[in-house]
Amino acid sequence: MRRAGILALQGDFEAHGRTLARLGAEPVFVRTAAELDAVDGLIIPGGESTTMLKLLRLEDLLEPLREFGRRKPIFGTCAGAILLATGVTHPEQESLALMDIDVERNAYGRQIDSRVARLSPEEEFAARTEPGDLEAVFIRAPIIRRVGGAARVLARFLDDPVLVEQGSHLVATFHPELTTDTRVHGLFLGKL
Repeated sequence: MRRAGILALQGDFEAHGRTLARLGAEPVFVRTAAELDAVDGLIIPGGESTTMLKLLRLEDLLEPLREFGRRKPIFGTCAGAILLATGVTHPEQESLALMDIDVERNAYGRQIDSRVARLSPEEEFAARTEPGDLEAVFIRAPIIRRVGGAARVLARFLDDPVLVEQGSHLVATFHPELTTDTRVHGLFLGKL
């Protein structure tokens, strides 16, 4: 059984755990560097990226997480996408710089501007999963402003990339764990 870690410092890590369990994976809540060694890949959930950075520093997890990402797959949702990006603006902040993307924080607006949308994924996504629209929950979501040449856009919202992969890593600026659609998590599990 695949052991999929979920960074459990902040955010709705339990919702990711339920989704992984529905797909037959073993969710493992990760809070320490030692626990990283026991998982095949890691989800960094949504939450508040500045707070996550503070907690990662407090727990001495920042560098172990960077090293983990050089060897194993990471899937970042919302704040997790911000942490995986190379460039972060609005305001600028440190990141893990594991994906060649630039992200603008809270770019769709304030909490009141959060929404649920239907996405028509790119053909590459549909070819690797079941076809059909994706339900996407955006909560104070970032916008991916630049996608480097090694990264591929798998879905867009209002012409902005919202689901991007690069090698073994995957980011979503929305929250797939808040829907019943398991295809995005399934795509991640296929990388383990």
